[in-house]
Amino acid sequence: MMKTITFNELRRIKDSLPDGSMQKIADKLNLDVETVRNYFGGTNYEKGQTVGMHLEQGPDGGIVSLDDTTILNLARELASNR
Repeated sequence: MMKTITFNELRRIKDSLPDGSMQKIADKLNLDVETVRNYFGGTNYEKGQTVGMHLEQGPDGGIVSLDDTTILNLARELASNR
């Protein structure tokens, strides 16, 4: 399911996560933690993989199109349980 969100909103979700959340998401989805970080705008492609995130320049940090919302949904769940 593709989702469009502003880059700044994506970063706000990331910044609202409790400590250790990136690792929890990675473990739950059997991913490298760097892949999860790349989903939120990281660029470590030596250890992590690309994640189907497409950035278009614009206001509020630009528009991000996400090919898969699984990581985003888990992050929102963890942030709301904080």
